[in-house]
Amino acid sequence: MAKALIVYATRTGESEKIADLIAEGLRLSGVDATVMNVNAVKSEADLTGYDAIALGSATYHGNMLQKMKQLLFMAEKAGLEGRVGAAFGAFGWSGEAPDRIFDTMKNIFKMKMVNGPLRLKSSALGGGIKMAQDYGKEIAEKIGA
Repeated sequence: MAKALIVYATRTGESEKIADLIAEGLRLSGVDATVMNVNAVKSEADLTGYDAIALGSATYHGNMLQKMKQLLFMAEKAGLEGRVGAAFGAFGWSGEAPDRIFDTMKNIFKMKMVNGPLRLKSSALGGGIKMAQDYGKEIAEKIGA
């Protein structure tokens, strides 16, 4: 069975909700999905053993949360090249974090990325449930599940 890891950084819990919904979509597609708070990732070894990795962060003052930035520096040493990647996040105003994470995963880590990042406005998360689940299904398709 294919395995996916979803790591999120959140301020208000919205990005965690998105991570859980993405995991639902992956599981509906037959993929074993693990969801982790960015604080639980202690070394690059925690990122190994997965066919796909999705990273997400809320956008705060136009950027991703600091813990996600630190994770990206760590992940650079994890040998993620060629694995399936995805990026997501909640935002209230501008929403740049998922785009920056996506670009890092694609251009620095050389991952096989899904079509684009998932950005959901915090106040509209209820309407984004299907979008987040479908994003999980898109990741599963990219894995080949």
